[in-house]
Amino acid sequence: MYYLDRKRGQDPSRVFRTGAGFTYPLQKRRNGQYVVQSGEMLRVCMTSDFFIEEADPWREEAWRIISLRPDVSFYLLTKRPERVAGCLPRNWGNGWDNVFFNVTCENQRRADERLPLLLSLPFKHKGFMAAPLLGPIDASRYLASGQIERVLCGGENYDGARPCHYDWVLDLSRQCREQDVTFCFIETGTKFVKDGRTYTLPDKRLQSVMAFKSDASYQGKPIHFHLHDDFGLPIPDELLYRPGYRQCCMTCASRMVCNGCSNCGLCGLD
Repeated sequence: MYYLDRKRGQDPSRVFRTGAGFTYPLQKRRNGQYVVQSGEMLRVCMTSDFFIEEADPWREEAWRIISLRPDVSFYLLTKRPERVAGCLPRNWGNGWDNVFFNVTCENQRRADERLPLLLSLPFKHKGFMAAPLLGPIDASRYLASGQIERVLCGGENYDGARPCHYDWVLDLSRQCREQDVTFCFIETGTKFVKDGRTYTLPDKRLQSVMAFKSDASYQGKPIHFHLHDDFGLPIPDELLYRPGYRQCCMTCASRMVCNGCSNCGLCGLD
């Protein structure tokens, strides 16, 4: 994030409330339909941290927006699980069906710090992201709790990327398979070590293709978000959003967890 912000001429240390994008889930088209369709997943604050201290003044409004779209699932990711209990809305109860809460764990130290907190917090859907994966992780005892529904894994990129070892990826994949937890190996990272050899892969598209070809990913038990309309009625499957993909998406390692192609044309691929 720091690298990409610098490339855009932005100060990566500055935390601010976005403009029109802040209310994006509530925006509608001219015909009165929401821009974000029922059944879509929105990743929230992915270039910062939803639970960062500087966001305290406007987090309540963000919770309000999430509560107004019970037909959309929201993906939250944090490095600050110790702050979460004090940042939940008053009507949280034992969690909202449309919130998927995740913590980052790049090595065993962070896993042992953050995964116990993850398991102790009142969320109906939980996962963790081992990206960048900077060391082996034994998460077997946490996965055995039955609370963790998905694990994302990938190597490091950009400035001073540290190596990701394929053996670490395979071991974490094995742990998830044993508990029937979905495991998604999204990219190798710039420095990837396999069979004692270090490969340099600066192109992120190639990283994704190589991760896809590894077959390390695993589709575990399905995640059911029980989305509903404003009246509390479940939304029929035929009315939920179905992601669409381009041909180039067929070998993308992130397709398992992707919201689908928006046809923005930025990738330049068919």
